[in-house]
Amino acid sequence: MSGSDLFTGTLNILILRTLREEPLHGYLIGRRIRDTSRGALDVEEGALYPALHRLERRGFLSSEWGKTNTNRRAKFYSLTKAGTEHLEAESARWHDFSEAVQAVLG
Repeated sequence: MSGSDLFTGTLNILILRTLREEPLHGYLIGRRIRDTSRGALDVEEGALYPALHRLERRGFLSSEWGKTNTNRRAKFYSLTKAGTEHLEAESARWHDFSEAVQAVLG
């Protein structure tokens, strides 16, 4: 897994995991990732929105327009069945990868 693939794959799995519980709009997805990671992962809009569009094109997300709690129009993303299956497969792959890195680090 090359560096850019690692980042892209990691961002994808973070987005999919964040959407496992409920549909969210882009700003909240980024905020949830940041909050859940206690500020360690702050995804820039320039990376987040292209990733959301890429995941939607691949059939892992669906979207629909709605209103935020502040009454603003926003696109809400939901995990599809294919997205759930991809999340499960990538979670297992990530677990194996992190164990391999940990083995090297000692």
